[in-house]
Amino acid sequence: MDELEIDAVAEVDVDDPVLVEGLPGVGHVGSLAVEHVLEELEAESTLVRRVYSTEFPPQVSIEDGVSSLTCAELYAVTVPDGRDLLLLTGDHQAQTNEGHYVLTDAFLDIAEEFGATEVYALGGVPTGELIDEYDVIGAVSDDSLLEGLEDVGVEFRDDEPAGGIVGVSGLMLGLGERRGFEAACLMGETSGYLVDPKSARAVLEVLEEILRFELDYESLDERADEMEEVMGKIQEMEQQQQMDVPTDDDLRYIG
Repeated sequence: MDELEIDAVAEVDVDDPVLVEGLPGVGHVGSLAVEHVLEELEAESTLVRRVYSTEFPPQVSIEDGVSSLTCAELYAVTVPDGRDLLLLTGDHQAQTNEGHYVLTDAFLDIAEEFGATEVYALGGVPTGELIDEYDVIGAVSDDSLLEGLEDVGVEFRDDEPAGGIVGVSGLMLGLGERRGFEAACLMGETSGYLVDPKSARAVLEVLEEILRFELDYESLDERADEMEEVMGKIQEMEQQQQMDVPTDDDLRYIG
């Protein structure tokens, strides 16, 4: 197998599409968001490309006993009364620095092939603590894009996220700008501890405003409720462990 192989699964006509990237990252915010769009707009979605690479982990996924080689997938989505979409999803990112560059270039090649000139990379930014209000933090490839995103509630903070944006989401901005794309990254705040459907919803609500489409969030809210139950149990276990730690007085009687 070559380092990079792209299967043309289908050819469709799309009108001025926008590339939306949602590969796994912090809190799986981006991947949850794109998966939800695909779920809600399934009838309007067509798988158009599969991208295989030796930069992905050496594994297959199994469904009903049948294997499939790890890959990234791009779907074309026709949005009634809105901008058409190219949705990028997958279970993994590249394993090496070089691989991130190779794959991002490939994704942008496909976007150009379908006539896209704009990119939105979706992801999460970790806070290290549980949060109630989910702000969306942004970064853009050009300052001309700032005002429009601020108008829909995106926050731009000095030196945040700390350390910059790594992986495909970051390179969508850096490589995208060098290739003439207008690129933005939308990052939902998340604790970073677990999969975060609430953060994914916050990001999607901003994307809805930008691209003028509407989603139902019932299934995503159900996942959020499930994750809150999990987090509640984890907190109970932590509190119990703290209560069970012996005090100095207890230790005097040991031995």
